Amino acid sequence: MALYIGIDLGTSGCRACALDENRQIVHICSRNWPAPLTEKNALEQDARLWWQEVEQLLSELCQQIDATQVAAIAVDGTSGTVLVTDEKGEPLAPALMYNDNRAIEQARHIARHAPENSPASGAGSGLARLLWLYEHNPVASHALHQADWVLGKLSGRFNISDENNALKTGYDPVKREWPGWINSLGIRHLLPEAIPPGTDIGCLTDSICQQFGLARTTRVISGTTDSIAAFLATGASQPGEAVTSLGSTLVLKIICEQPVFNADYGIYSHRLGNYWLAGGASNSGGTVLKQFFTDQQMRDMTSQLQPEQTTGLDYYPLLKKGERFPQSDPELQPKLEPRPEQPVVFFQAMLEGIARIEHKGYQKLHELGTPYPVNIRTAGGGSVNLAWRRIRQDITGVNITTADNTEACVGTALLAMQAV
Repeated sequence: MALYIGIDLGTSGCRACALDENRQIVHICSRNWPAPLTEKNALEQDARLWWQEVEQLLSELCQQIDATQVAAIAVDGTSGTVLVTDEKGEPLAPALMYNDNRAIEQARHIARHAPENSPASGAGSGLARLLWLYEHNPVASHALHQADWVLGKLSGRFNISDENNALKTGYDPVKREWPGWINSLGIRHLLPEAIPPGTDIGCLTDSICQQFGLARTTRVISGTTDSIAAFLATGASQPGEAVTSLGSTLVLKIICEQPVFNADYGIYSHRLGNYWLAGGASNSGGTVLKQFFTDQQMRDMTSQLQPEQTTGLDYYPLLKKGERFPQSDPELQPKLEPRPEQPVVFFQAMLEGIARIEHKGYQKLHELGTPYPVNIRTAGGGSVNLAWRRIRQDITGVNITTADNTEACVGTALLAMQAV
């Protein structure tokens, strides 16, 4: 039976899994790597650490499966993490992580050329980081995203990216090209060819096949970003199907037939096969809850929640002032008053407040051009709270379920499977 491998490159480490033809996990494993080096607004990491751990990861995985049956491999990575290499793919400097914000001057330069709603705007864009890297490494031959580079180590090709990872580097997913305005930045010669996720780009190198016992017929498939891979793992695939991530922050994504872009709300769209995936992220979420309660306290109080009886408290839970989605207001203040004497009522009122933000988020996406959700799958730590699910269903008016799987490596393995 053919097997399909997905590799997920994250912030703190990497995970890999093998799926069989029935989409069942045969084996899954993980490795950690050191935290990125941090100084003020700079976060960087030696890309060679990624490969060292990916080698260990693949070695462990291939010992647990019949490696000769692997038909395809794909890789996902953190969106916006970039590096520059020489002609042979050797890194010339540490990679700049997705949350590195040092490229302030470069962002100002981009703003003079980029269109208004470009996802490549701001110091947090992959393009701004690449400009910074090129200014400090002018002999560079390739500009790559995290997933691109590991894909290059597997295939020997360091000139390929996927359309999802390329979005924040300025790629135009509507016209499916690097836009002309990028030429004025002086780095067009570095940029990889951007192809659809799930595209066959060739075979593994002979040395990789020999190292891990993989067949020479194993195909290398273009990947995607880690968040989109996690979305794919949920099984959502049709317009109107949405996924809410109840993690540290509240992240909403929905499949639509036309792209939606709005820089004011931090909304942009990735291609997803014949459809688009639009989404936005609120500053509210689990981090706010943990400011007031421990995980154990929240578990203990969950059984005391009364989802059928609302608290009547109109909260907007935030850690500090400022919100981007579903409201674009840098001055928006947290609203957590009045505070009831009973902790469980306070807890429920916060859950209701986050649910209302979720509802407003999907309303805002709908207002800008997406369908309103026909169903919502839930990922993240809050997905197991059944009382919260009831609260969210009542507020959104949509059937809500817990996603069967949200592992990004599973979504990437599915991408590899679909390609062959």
